[in-house]
Amino acid sequence: MLAWARALRANGVLGLNERNAQVIQRYNPRKLYPLVDDKLRTKRLALEAGIAVPELYDAMESQHDVRSWVTVAEQHSDFVIKPAHGTGGDGILVVTGRSSRRQRLYQLIDGSVISEAGICHHVSNIISGQYSFVGTRDCAMIEYRVETDPFFAAVSFQGVPDVRVLVYKGYPVMAMVRLATRRSRGKANLHQGAVGAGIDLASGRTLSGVLGNDIVTEHPDTGEPIAGLDIPSWEHFLSLAARCYELTGLGYLGVDIVLDKVRGPLILELNARPGLNIQIANKVGLKNRFALVDQWTAAHDADQKVALVREAFGR
Repeated sequence: MLAWARALRANGVLGLNERNAQVIQRYNPRKLYPLVDDKLRTKRLALEAGIAVPELYDAMESQHDVRSWVTVAEQHSDFVIKPAHGTGGDGILVVTGRSSRRQRLYQLIDGSVISEAGICHHVSNIISGQYSFVGTRDCAMIEYRVETDPFFAAVSFQGVPDVRVLVYKGYPVMAMVRLATRRSRGKANLHQGAVGAGIDLASGRTLSGVLGNDIVTEHPDTGEPIAGLDIPSWEHFLSLAARCYELTGLGYLGVDIVLDKVRGPLILELNARPGLNIQIANKVGLKNRFALVDQWTAAHDADQKVALVREAFGR
């Protein structure tokens, strides 16, 4: 056990307690948490700053607004309904189209069908706080449904893959792509069974993957290789992530970005307490990268930060 602990330290692996005490508490003032914990507030901030995000169609904040989504459904064939304070993908409803206009039925991303009354009930539950991680009344957001770029079709099951970029003091220091599986029920959530694949920061090329705590080389459902994929518009991904530091002021930040087949990279959400499995996916620790960033004392804009990390942390 002691040898294992020494090996982790030698490789610069950041542990959970160390992350909480020396990184989150030091660089993420609690007064800034609402900027990222409230997805509606995050989206509005990003829109004001000109940062690309999925379009917001409406926000339902009281039980009187429950049926507001019907107006959106008349204007858009597909859309997403999500809680503003949700976590782990809970409470997200992805509507892909109308199944029956006469019976008022709608198709969901997993192929099932839901009634108009069922959606109203779901929206009501969101507003009442059923999916809120803070346990209080919430807001139901209705927004543009991201259409997955065909690039990821062979290595994701149903859901939309996303790229998690870890940003330290405004510098993107590590990244991975999260690929939905049958086990994760189409959600790009590692805790629910999605695959995480590390990404070389210089090239945007995927490395081997991690499923739970196991290293994998193929997607468990499609059998396609996970490594060696060159993610399109990679520099744009990193630039978007770096700009989110200026947006929030948080020194340790997880930025989740999706690749839409029409609109390109879009910021999906931000996380003030990003997890550490990204180290397993990349087979490298965070502490050495943090230490190098700490030495970069000169002020840099987002593009300069991206150039620095691509040179320093590329494989």
